[in-house]
Amino acid sequence: MNSVALEPKVVFDCFAEINKVPRPSKKEEKIVAFLKKFGEDLGLETQVDHVGNVIIRKPATSGYEHLPMVILQSHVDMVCEKVAGLDFNFETDPIETYIDGEWLKAKGTTLGADDGIGVAMEMALLKSTDIAHGPLECVFTIDEETGLTGAMEMKPGFMTGKYLINLDSEDEGQIFISCAGGAGTEAEYPFVEEAAPADSYFFKVQVKGLTGGHSGDNIKDRRANANKILLRFLENQMAKHGLRIADIQSGGLHNAIPRDGYAICCVPVSVKEQVCADLNVLVAEVREEFSQTEPNLEATMETVEAQTTVMEQASAVRMVKSLRVVHNGVFEMDQDMDGFVQTSSNLASIRKQNGVVRVITSQRSSLLSARKNMSAIVRAAFELGGATCKTADGYPGWKLSPSSPLLKTAVESYKRVFDKEPQVLGIHAGLECGLLSEKYPDIDMVSFGPTLRGVHSPDERLLIPTVQMVWEHLLDLLVHIGQD
Repeated sequence: MNSVALEPKVVFDCFAEINKVPRPSKKEEKIVAFLKKFGEDLGLETQVDHVGNVIIRKPATSGYEHLPMVILQSHVDMVCEKVAGLDFNFETDPIETYIDGEWLKAKGTTLGADDGIGVAMEMALLKSTDIAHGPLECVFTIDEETGLTGAMEMKPGFMTGKYLINLDSEDEGQIFISCAGGAGTEAEYPFVEEAAPADSYFFKVQVKGLTGGHSGDNIKDRRANANKILLRFLENQMAKHGLRIADIQSGGLHNAIPRDGYAICCVPVSVKEQVCADLNVLVAEVREEFSQTEPNLEATMETVEAQTTVMEQASAVRMVKSLRVVHNGVFEMDQDMDGFVQTSSNLASIRKQNGVVRVITSQRSSLLSARKNMSAIVRAAFELGGATCKTADGYPGWKLSPSSPLLKTAVESYKRVFDKEPQVLGIHAGLECGLLSEKYPDIDMVSFGPTLRGVHSPDERLLIPTVQMVWEHLLDLLVHIGQD
């Protein structure tokens, strides 16, 4: 397969540089130090705030001093997911990339283009000597993926620009002007251990090979949730064969649709073959239900060493039944914007640890009242199963502003560059624009970016030609903001 050139070269060179720097969420010290040195080495005003957000200011190029200050903003952290069994340490190892046709991918890990490609575009502008623009504030925020800490903790006055372009969207040709707010709901199911029944067959049942993806942007795509499939099997076998649970470790990050998970279980030796047959039937059923989205779904059983204890059965059954009814997926579609998800929930992870089974979920909605209702529904299911639970404060959505002057200029710029209309949309994922618009209510904002697929999973990939398109749009927009 022929591969495309990595253009614009300056952007992809910058992206290659930051992919050498470890930057997991909540562990961004190395990338913060890298950007601080980057700005200072260019002789530009560089500042790091109390939580690690970086701002680098660049004066206007000659002849463009009259333009208003523009803020370019992206986040430095990345979701750290890898294929099962890969020997890779996100805290020390560089991301290894390769070209597959028109796509840039990583070898077995997330690519980091969410939002490393936005960071790279800002760096390319900062180091440029031949690109026209007005005064710039390039802002790099921390911890967007796991808590929006950078945007949440940013103090008023850190940014001074009138217009903000967020470079964290994932479909070229789309300009975003609103996003969902969200909150996480966690639960803990208490249990006691009891002696494992005699004459039991112990096995590990594992669900794997699912597509996964972003729990906001991909929630509408009917992708299966590994936790839900595993729970379906467990409840069926509890009712049919008295299955007992010794351990469960399923799912991953709160903002990723779970791709895999497992449980350590036991059943009477006499029903071993029937349980295996039932699992095969379940796989066939789920493959049919998700025939277009989960072609690589697998579920396996393998014999494991006998365990001495299992979870007490009554509480385990109650927990599994409770988790089966915890809502997962789209809950309501938007009534004002066709095809736009209003409210959803993601059952992200289930893990037995330290005497409890801890469950993490996340709820999203473009309406605060609907998000609160979704969280309450999830809590009700948890509590009926005997869990204690809480919903975090969460983060706000970014309200639709169709009369935005920046939006008008961005649309006209896109039409001028490409001779076609862009789409103007809201996004069901969370963007830092929601929090920033609360702290800076007078800043006019839009968000756009190149096309990404498979974000928050090892299948994350960047459509290379769209980087050039976004770059051309951005450069044209920068010399027309405030002039129309």
